[in-house]
Amino acid sequence: MTDIPLLVSSQNEPVLKRLAEWQPELTAIRRDIHANPELGLDVPRTAKLVAERLRAWGIEVHEGIGGHGVVGVLRNGNGPAIGLRADMDALPMQEETGLAYASRTPGRMHACGHDGHTTMLLGAARYLAGTRRFNGTVNFIFQPGEEGCGGALAMLDDGLLERFPCEALFGMHNAPGSPLGKFALSPGAAMSGGAFFDITVWGKEGHGARPEKAIDPVLTACHLSVALQSVVSRNVPPLDPAVLSVTQIRAGDAYNIIPSTAVLSGTVRALRRETMDMMEEAMRRVVQGTASAFGATADMDYRLIFAPLMNAKNEARELVEAARELVGEEHVNDRKLPAAASEDFSFMLEKVPGAYIHLGNGEDSPQVHTVTYDFNDGAIPYGSALFARIVERRLGNDA
Repeated sequence: MTDIPLLVSSQNEPVLKRLAEWQPELTAIRRDIHANPELGLDVPRTAKLVAERLRAWGIEVHEGIGGHGVVGVLRNGNGPAIGLRADMDALPMQEETGLAYASRTPGRMHACGHDGHTTMLLGAARYLAGTRRFNGTVNFIFQPGEEGCGGALAMLDDGLLERFPCEALFGMHNAPGSPLGKFALSPGAAMSGGAFFDITVWGKEGHGARPEKAIDPVLTACHLSVALQSVVSRNVPPLDPAVLSVTQIRAGDAYNIIPSTAVLSGTVRALRRETMDMMEEAMRRVVQGTASAFGATADMDYRLIFAPLMNAKNEARELVEAARELVGEEHVNDRKLPAAASEDFSFMLEKVPGAYIHLGNGEDSPQVHTVTYDFNDGAIPYGSALFARIVERRLGNDA
């Protein structure tokens, strides 16, 4: 733990102190998940661990939702229901931390802290199952496939919110570079929507020494890469943040052959759904026009992977107030700038109002999605306590 004050209210003092007492056990759970990372929608071991822990604490468990999604249901009284969500999947990266509990599977590692997010929600579940200082239902949502694999949509398509109705949803992510125990939330638009695209250009194969006999898809692709930069600069208002990046160009396998096809791939990001839709339309226009100008044809596969994440006003205020109770007003930033990164919890927040907050992972923490990153176990009590307090505030006597 750190010298950040545990609590500022004696009424809420047991929450963080109790979770701090459980930190060794929760740390062991987190490190076990870290050592056994699973990718995408295929997370059977992690899902089984989550289900077993929830059952051990007397929580009703539902498995196999959208694949390996798990929902724990804790009822106490006849009040409304809210949902708390954590992600479970890892990344296809080779870990280089050298830790005793480093990944045992080559090419896989928990490089984004989902092992910690899952553990924090488990800690909150254990606490709430024991104290039951609320009137209503808590749905603990453990989601696979957050890393661009469609996990949120898979659970939604499998009837997540119809089977487990919620009047509000809350989620959390660690923040490397921010001091341990500090919280930050962006009001309104918090994280960008994200799309992936693949543009295939068809030309006519030919000899590299006789380009006049060919239709060059490589030249067309290069001009397309430049022309696509006009989508943001000449279609998106300057005060509406957006970015389009071509990150791959693939074509040919010989020095002296003009290939018949070329493929461009990349990503689109924006803070508004309307902007995402407009950019897709503009891209299709540029793709067709540019290809035609060079005598080629082209097609674009555009896939929305993440919706923009929007924090609802009331739920964001409630989450900020709960965080301030735990660590003090000076350790909670309720004006965090939006992030260009994406998070598929956004799809759930399109269905139900809610809020998403960031929790400090330590000022010296390596950034997420790097081979030396590790979740800070000292953050577990803070995250678990905030999940627990938002339930007690929303559904408890002080609601």
